[in-house]
Amino acid sequence: MTIAIGDKLPAATFKERTADGPVEVSTDQLFKGKRVVLFAVPGAFTPTCSLNHLPGYLENRDSILAKGVDDIAVLSVNDWHVMGAWAEQSGGMGKIHFLADWDAGFTKALGLDTDLSAGGLGVRSKRYSMLIEDGVVKSLNVEESPGQATISGAATMIEQL
Repeated sequence: MTIAIGDKLPAATFKERTADGPVEVSTDQLFKGKRVVLFAVPGAFTPTCSLNHLPGYLENRDSILAKGVDDIAVLSVNDWHVMGAWAEQSGGMGKIHFLADWDAGFTKALGLDTDLSAGGLGVRSKRYSMLIEDGVVKSLNVEESPGQATISGAATMIEQL
């Protein structure tokens, strides 16, 4: 079953690389009592993710936060080393959270996993964005094609805020 608007997020723990090294971050730490934009990508450093999806959120970070959002996070089924390298390479380190759902546990619990084994990627996350308020999904935008970043892009999220 896929998570829907009005549902509470499942509990999970992610890994994130910070300036002080790797840390574990729980869903409670990220979402409890906060208004957060979460977007997910099939893979760090992949073309659509790096050229279209992530840049929109980085470029519009201040506009999103100005609309009453406490935090922004990107999630991928990658390890924390890869997510940390992507944060550094993209200039996003310290601006948004780069969350590693390394075993796809959270992604599968949401029902937003997809098998991209045919392309050599294995189990990954579908591309989506969510507005989450105090752990509850307020908006959900899932792309039909993993090569697109329009429905789940920053411009759409800004309109929904």
